[in-house]
Amino acid sequence: MYKSLILVLVVGLSILGINANAQLNNQSERAQQVQLNTITTAVPFLMIAPDSRSGALGDAGVALSPDVSSIHWNAAKLAFVEEDMELGVSYSPWLRALVNDMSISYLSGYKRLNKNQTFGGSLRYFTLGKISFTDEVGTAIRDFKPAELAIDAAFSQKLSERFSGGIAARFVNSNLTGGTSVLGADSKPGRSFAVDISGFYTNDDVELGGIPAVWNFGFNVSNIGAKMRYTNTDQRDFIPTNLKLGTALVLNLDDYNDLGFTVDFNKLLVPTPPIYDNDENIIAGKDPNVGTATGIVQSFTDAPGNYNPETGQVEGGSVFREELREVNIGGGFEYWYDKQFAFRTGYFYEHFSKGNRQFITLGAGLRYQVLTIDMSYLISTTQQNPLANTLRFSLKFALGGKTNKSSDDATEE
Repeated sequence: MYKSLILVLVVGLSILGINANAQLNNQSERAQQVQLNTITTAVPFLMIAPDSRSGALGDAGVALSPDVSSIHWNAAKLAFVEEDMELGVSYSPWLRALVNDMSISYLSGYKRLNKNQTFGGSLRYFTLGKISFTDEVGTAIRDFKPAELAIDAAFSQKLSERFSGGIAARFVNSNLTGGTSVLGADSKPGRSFAVDISGFYTNDDVELGGIPAVWNFGFNVSNIGAKMRYTNTDQRDFIPTNLKLGTALVLNLDDYNDLGFTVDFNKLLVPTPPIYDNDENIIAGKDPNVGTATGIVQSFTDAPGNYNPETGQVEGGSVFREELREVNIGGGFEYWYDKQFAFRTGYFYEHFSKGNRQFITLGAGLRYQVLTIDMSYLISTTQQNPLANTLRFSLKFALGGKTNKSSDDATEE
């Protein structure tokens, strides 16, 4: 029965991928009916999945069982970690098909303080390789290696037997020009300070069709922080404040087989670009030049919708539809055999008018004593993805022994 269930799931996900490719044939026709309006922010590397486990599950992780990568996905999960201490390292080549000197590295760790509290920290480093700067006539000025980094400190506290809260503080440094003068303006590294606020609920007293199960729910509002600027002008850019909601269900099929499902919903909490007329007056949408708090609030209602220049009106219902298009969906399933070997696959969807990231993910995991090795692979179904056809690896080291029975050990790594 269990083998048949797993086979059906694999076939079903394959059909999903085939259907995703088939949809590409009519996207050009749909694009003529929907106005493209992608939301952009500074330091988008903060939104990239840093670990291979979630990278193999359609970039979903806010409700997965806790591990050392929880600092990125949902710091509140750290209160439910099973190990006393854990260290993790991940490495992901970037645009590997074009260059060989761009990559994202991630180092993370946590330490349980007591049965209810856990502290963690992480370092994320994104190097953009070597770039040659030139002046207006093409004369070489200098060579520079742009890089961005984020340093996190996180704390998680159990608020009840099944619920925990978490907070993470983050320093972000983005040095893209090395002080090179750009269009007559002196540039400087962009810097910001941000926080995450998160919550995690887990219940291991669940049954589904007579099969014992574990159900998790998580949320995380990440990168709540000041705008960033790269020059001494008044121009400031939002950092990617993001709302993430997700759930996970793990079926403990028997002593050797566990099957988990997870899905995440994401929405950027920054202003959507409005529509301007020829005189730079806003004719649909809202003014994006607002503060961080105002930008978060208005991000739920500021989509301009489909504006008809002939009638000067916005199509009825199109504002709400555009707001829904700003919600990205990612998820997948994870199968563990004897809590030692894992297979994962997932899918990520972003509406074509909001960036058009759509891809299938695959991955595997191997646990041997204190070491866990995870790997993931991304197959883009639409436009080229910087991580397409790239094999990514993560290593995790469990230190100090087990001090707390995780409520969701069926999906841990």
